[in-house]
This record gives sequence, structure tokens and C-alpha cells, in this order.
Amino acid sequence: MNKELEHQFVTHLEKHQNIVHKICRIYTNDQASHNDLFQEITIQLWKAYPKFRGDAKFSTWMYRVALNTAITLYRKKKRGIQTQDIDTVHFRVPIDEYNHEIEQQLKLLYDAVKELNDIEKALVFLYLEDKNYKEISETLGISEVNARVKMNRVKTKLKNILNP
Repeated sequence: MNKELEHQFVTHLEKHQNIVHKICRIYTNDQASHNDLFQEITIQLWKAYPKFRGDAKFSTWMYRVALNTAITLYRKKKRGIQTQDIDTVHFRVPIDEYNHEIEQQLKLLYDAVKELNDIEKALVFLYLEDKNYKEISETLGISEVNARVKMNRVKTKLKNILNP
């Protein structure tokens, strides 16, 4: 790949890396797994980047690739997560650290979200990212009506988890 394409990708990734961190937070339980998933999502984004046509916003495309990667690896978890060595990719992206105070405040929510199934987790994540139902439906590949119905069910489910 040419240097300009690599530069564009790194710029986009640096700008939107918190999306990947949040997805990693939802689908992992410890820092090592978080780092592994972040690495794998970054590699999958890099591999798919030449096919990014710009029809959607980069962040919407990134959500879709990252969520699909996380869900695929999460489902394969029983067989072990297979990751690639980031050294095979020639760029480095600095990783922002989470604010530990904010992490503590979100812990209850994340614990509740971890009890949801893969699609429900993705719905909650996109909803918390202030995505509208049209964007959610495009990202997940479902109808807008289906996204609304599923989200209402997930809200009820989360209320039951948080207030038993």
C-alpha cells in the first residue's frame, strides 16, 4: 500500500480510536484481552481500508468492521481468540488511556451490558454513542424498525439486570 493511504488510515484511526476502545471494553474482561482485541480490530480495519469507498462516514464504517470483528472473535472465544502480531503492520498508533474515575462510574453499566447477547451489546454501544436508529440499522444491517424494537427490548432487559 502506498504511504498516502497509510497516512490517511492512521489519521482516521487516531481520530476515532475511542470507538475501538469502547467496543473492546464491552467485549473483553481484562486489559490483556482488551489490547489483543484492539490489535485485531486495527489489523482488520487496515486490511479492509483499501475497500473503504467513502459512501458512509469513516466512523460508521469503522463501527461496522470493529463490531463484526469483536462479535466474530467473541463467538470463537470457546476455541480461543486468534490474533495476529501487530509487528506485521508497519505503523504505530498511540493508545489513549482511559480515565480511571470514569471507568469506575461506568463499571455497573458495562457489567450489565456484558450479560447481553452480541447484537444487544452492539445496539447498546451504538445507542450510547448517540447514533440515531437509521445509523444503527445501517451499521448492524437490520431495518430501522427492527433496531427500534430490539432497543426497546434491550432497555427493558438492562433495567431488569440493574434493578433485580
